[in-house]
Amino acid sequence: MTKTGFVIANLFRKKARTSLTMLSIITAFLLFGLLQSVNVLFSAGADFLGTARLITQARVSFTQSLPMRMRAEIENVPGVEAVTQSQWFGGVWQGKDQLVALAVDPLRFHAVYPEWDLPEAQWKQFAETRTAMVAGRKIADQYGWKVGQKVPISSNIFPQKNGSKDWVFDLVGIVDGKDEEWKRQATQVWINHGYFDEENQFGSGSGGIYLIKLKNPDDATKVARIIDAKFENSPDETKTQNEKDWNLGFAKQFGDIGLIVRWILFAVFFTLLLVVGNTMAQSMRERVPEMAVLKTLGFSDGTVLGFVMAETVALCAIGGLIGLGLATVAGWFIAQSGIPIPLRVEWRVWTAGIIAILLLSIAVGLLPALRAKRLKIVDALAGR
Repeated sequence: MTKTGFVIANLFRKKARTSLTMLSIITAFLLFGLLQSVNVLFSAGADFLGTARLITQARVSFTQSLPMRMRAEIENVPGVEAVTQSQWFGGVWQGKDQLVALAVDPLRFHAVYPEWDLPEAQWKQFAETRTAMVAGRKIADQYGWKVGQKVPISSNIFPQKNGSKDWVFDLVGIVDGKDEEWKRQATQVWINHGYFDEENQFGSGSGGIYLIKLKNPDDATKVARIIDAKFENSPDETKTQNEKDWNLGFAKQFGDIGLIVRWILFAVFFTLLLVVGNTMAQSMRERVPEMAVLKTLGFSDGTVLGFVMAETVALCAIGGLIGLGLATVAGWFIAQSGIPIPLRVEWRVWTAGIIAILLLSIAVGLLPALRAKRLKIVDALAGR
């Protein structure tokens, strides 16, 4: 029997115990892969958004709407190519499903976001039809919406002037993304801001936040400072960030995601350390006489230590790699679901996972391996 075969045979000697321990490792690394991908996402940023655009919001909170009169002033700032307002609508479909519905100026929005693919004729129809709406392909497919139909959407924020929260829009286009990354983001709904501004009960002149396309992405910091300085000490002070930072900041309002994820991972791996450590310690206690026999047959202390460590590494590696593989598959399905910031188990997660496998192997295998190395043949065979 080869040394590798010897290690594998010992690993699966107690099949039930090994299988349950491996299932624990698989589950732990499945959680690790998904949670670490969240951590990487919030640490590294949503790179697909880039820094070619800025978002200007009220300094106090993005929920405080900025007035429409600011749009022209922002547009005149050097380095700004195009500007559009974007007002959160608070849309609800069929009384239960929350929609990411935004009121925008159609042609301005098209200029700021060329990544959204829609025929020019439909962009024009979106602009010229008072009650127009366009929807991302993913959400249109989800609800079975077709171009030309009327789509009733409620707003949990903005009632109409007659007091009704039920709005009816004409679907004039289905928006898709320019590439696979943007296609996954096609989960939003956009309505004609002119109609919203005229009909909402709270009056006209509200712009929400401003989406700004830059002539040169390298000027982002400079342009942001100019915009904020322009409205400093006014009733409508602003906070301007690049689009990537703004979206991540929006998500982090729900809490320090990175800290939460790290604490969850700590709890998972502390529990795993106890489970796998107990398994390896028990396995070595049962095989003390066998370790003594190996040494009697001429195997060195270092070789015996290597057998124990190899068994531990094999157990952790098989379970860990299967868990990371399942996390990758699960992450792909989550990304395909079209969440605003897609979740992916990428190479950075795999690198962290492999490091975690090695550290776990050392942590749970080193003490039993050292015990096997220091084992005295006479004491072991005498049961001492």
